[in-house]
Amino acid sequence: MSAHDRPKTTVHIACSDVVPGCGFTASADTEEELTDNVATHAAQDHGVPEVTPELAAKVKAAMRHQ
Repeated sequence: MSAHDRPKTTVHIACSDVVPGCGFTASADTEEELTDNVATHAAQDHGVPEVTPELAAKVKAAMRHQ
């Protein structure tokens, strides 16, 4: 089966998996796109000016491919 024939997957995240109590969720076609969305959310809603390597690892671990 070629990549073209495979069903498209989406990457999802629930911020509450990283920050308990946060209701933010997001989906994207790629991990990179989702990471950008999460970084914007972190800055706007949590006052996190920069995604550190530690935070990036937590975010990546919380991503679910469906």
